[in-house]
Amino acid sequence: MITRSAGVANGFVKRLLRILGLTVAWAVGGVVGLVLLVVLGFLAAKPTETIRLLGQFAGNRPGHMQRVPGAPEQPLPKASFGERALSVESLQAAMDYGAETGSDALIVWRGGSIQLEHYYEGADENTLTSTQSMHKSVVALLVGVAISDGHIGSADDPISLYLPEWAGDERAAITIRQALWQSSGIDFPTFAFGSLGPMMGLLIGQDMRPITFEQKAVEPPVTSFEYNSINPLVLGLVIENATGRPYAEYLSEALWKPLGAGDGWVQMDTEGGMARSYCCLDIPARGWLRFGLLHLDNGRANGRQIVPEDWIAAVRTPGPNNPNYGFLTWLGTEHVEQRAYNSKASLRAYHSEAFAADDVTYFDGFGGQRVYIIPSADMVIVRTGALATDWDDSHLPNLLLAGLR
Repeated sequence: MITRSAGVANGFVKRLLRILGLTVAWAVGGVVGLVLLVVLGFLAAKPTETIRLLGQFAGNRPGHMQRVPGAPEQPLPKASFGERALSVESLQAAMDYGAETGSDALIVWRGGSIQLEHYYEGADENTLTSTQSMHKSVVALLVGVAISDGHIGSADDPISLYLPEWAGDERAAITIRQALWQSSGIDFPTFAFGSLGPMMGLLIGQDMRPITFEQKAVEPPVTSFEYNSINPLVLGLVIENATGRPYAEYLSEALWKPLGAGDGWVQMDTEGGMARSYCCLDIPARGWLRFGLLHLDNGRANGRQIVPEDWIAAVRTPGPNNPNYGFLTWLGTEHVEQRAYNSKASLRAYHSEAFAADDVTYFDGFGGQRVYIIPSADMVIVRTGALATDWDDSHLPNLLLAGLR
């Protein structure tokens, strides 16, 4: 009797497991099928964008990479162990934080020389990390050079003077300065789940111009701070139209080569198309150090005044709508624990405490891509690497400032 009952129970369990297995298989098959249908739908509607989007999972860049020719790389002095102007403990702690956050590179400059240049597993001095929005701060420098070269009259020129697409409507009076402040009043697209909409078009599309030009003014200039990608994209076009040269070419001749750096790469929406001047400047970590040193030395590099000193000062001066933002560049003027980017996005940048120095300027790329410039400490810090969504903006600078000798 007991044996018979056990057999019945075993049979029931087997049938139940078979049913559950089929149910799970059908569910998984259904999800896979749905995903395939969605992908095929996107592929039919926007084949190039879909292929580029899928290609990013393989590490491909979603656009044409345009070479930014450099010059023979100028050596940068390195401190010997006995010459270090920072404590060994602070440098080790900085390296540890870099490892915890998936970094590729960590470089620390202090007192006229490199104190630390560390590359993590799989990276070296030639590694090109996607540094996201740090490119915006380079655009700010390049606008200053274009003004100095006489291609642009002044930062108070209306953008429509160089961009006819903005003439004839409410955008006509928006100035270059207001766009640099991210206070132009222009609208901007945001992410939409399950859509290859305008924001995805800016990220992976093959023609950004229609999306850029269809953005209208939604409020008067200098009403509010709204960090977005449209302002730097428009400024990239202003640079091209004012100089009569492709963006990458002018960047190379006016800024990159004079810094004494090797080749870099800027992403275009398509070959011969529009530069993604809001992101996507691929250069090694040492190249970002050179940009930081350009700030530190008030626009000078290799014995030349590359960017006017008064322009560097303007870049580091807070705009009217955000005390922590100058010209496409972030400032550590006031401590805000959860730093907001704009009114549409929930994304925040975390600052666990105030910066230990009151003159911190920094390039901010999503996920902890950073260049910190601290003139009072004669310090530049570069961190590039994986997207660290839990990045603490004050941790690394304060850690190293505490280690000053």
